[in-house]
Amino acid sequence: MVIFPGPVANPATEQGFARPVRVTGPEGPWEQVRDAVREYGSVVVHAQLDDWLPADLDAPELRPLLGRDYARFSAMTHYQIRSRFVASRLLLKHVACAVIEASPQSVELAYKPGGRPYLRGLDQIDISLSHTDTLLLVGLTRKGWIGVDAELRDRPMLGLGTENQVCTPHERKALAQIADERRNGALVRLWTLKEAYSKAIGQGMRFRFTEFGFGPQERRVQVLRPDGSRGTGDEWTFHTCLVDRRYTVSVALFDAGFGDTSDTAASTMLDAGLMEALANTGQDEAQA
Repeated sequence: MVIFPGPVANPATEQGFARPVRVTGPEGPWEQVRDAVREYGSVVVHAQLDDWLPADLDAPELRPLLGRDYARFSAMTHYQIRSRFVASRLLLKHVACAVIEASPQSVELAYKPGGRPYLRGLDQIDISLSHTDTLLLVGLTRKGWIGVDAELRDRPMLGLGTENQVCTPHERKALAQIADERRNGALVRLWTLKEAYSKAIGQGMRFRFTEFGFGPQERRVQVLRPDGSRGTGDEWTFHTCLVDRRYTVSVALFDAGFGDTSDTAASTMLDAGLMEALANTGQDEAQA
């Protein structure tokens, strides 16, 4: 397991990645989030469910905050599902709005056919969302695509047929050479890397995990073909760390090569007409 003591540099590209930022509520710390994006172009934020769970799930102020997600949220009946949905969306919106310097009510979340969230009208920013147990995880980049995933570090996976379902032949051979006490953790790492990569390319679980793999954690991590040969180039970087001493977190980041967009303020990224339309939408929903 690679644990970030601070910014972690990629040996091939000389580009770094900031350590995940803990956000305990709407108060931030947002300057740390903005600093990470300014310096590295990307950020990963983690939080606990209770930090973002409203005291009243039926409070009227949730409607303008959730925007078009409010109808979907209102149709949910299971408390745990409702709680995780609203907390994760509030975190995602606040992270994005801290970076683009806008209010959460003025930015609308939308979803691609596979369910991948994006910020409507803000193509320069890519986002990713994950949650497990009580952990909420958000990734954001202005460089290209990002995917994040998290699992409990000690989630049992060995001996359940998981290796045959998610690992390539090359990965299964590599796992067999790892000490027994470390093998399950290595499999959890592979799972989160595959989930993060699949999210970044917009495929999710539709992309068979046995069709691509990853190498040992001691080397520069990159996508490998089933036989272990190199599958992607330097445009992809991958990072894995331990969060809250309980969760294995992996990040997949694709640099589209379009240069870095240092100015992420919504006022300059969005045209005036779209800004006004989004603002009016939020006001209309608040009054409805």
